[in-house]
Amino acid sequence: MKIVTTNKKAKYEYFLLDKFEAGIVLLGTEIKSVRANKVNIVDSYGRIKDEEIFLVNMHISKYDHGNLFNHDETRSRKLLLNKKEIKKIIKKVSQEGLTLVPTKVYLERGLCKVELALAKGKKNYDKRQSLKEKDSLRRAEMALKERY
Repeated sequence: MKIVTTNKKAKYEYFLLDKFEAGIVLLGTEIKSVRANKVNIVDSYGRIKDEEIFLVNMHISKYDHGNLFNHDETRSRKLLLNKKEIKKIIKKVSQEGLTLVPTKVYLERGLCKVELALAKGKKNYDKRQSLKEKDSLRRAEMALKERY
C-alpha cells in the first residue's frame, strides 16, 4: 500500500467517527497524476446525490504529458461503496448532521482508494484543547529523550 496523500487538517477541524474505504472512478490521465503524487484533498468533502456518493473539490493536477484529452482538475468523482455502506452513511449524515471527509488517498494493488470518515465539526475550544494535548505529549516525549 502506497499512501499518496493525507488530510492532516481533518483531524484538527473534526472529530473523526467511522471510517470507510472506497474506490474512486478516475480517468486515464487522473490515475497517472495520482501515481505521481499530484493530489490535494484538504478542501474536499463527500456529497450524497441520488443514493450515490461523490467526492467534491478533490484536486488532481493535470498530467504533464497529457494532450487535449486531459481532465478537469476539480471535477466531482464518483465513489464506489457497497449498498449497505451507502445506506449507513446516508442515515448517519441525514439524522446526526455528520459530514463526509476524506482522510487519506492511497494506491493498493494498482487501484486508487480513498479513506472516508464520518466527522463532526469541532468548536474553537475543542481545537484549543486538542492543541494542548498534542503539545503536552510532545513535551513528555522530549523529556523522556533528554532523560535517556
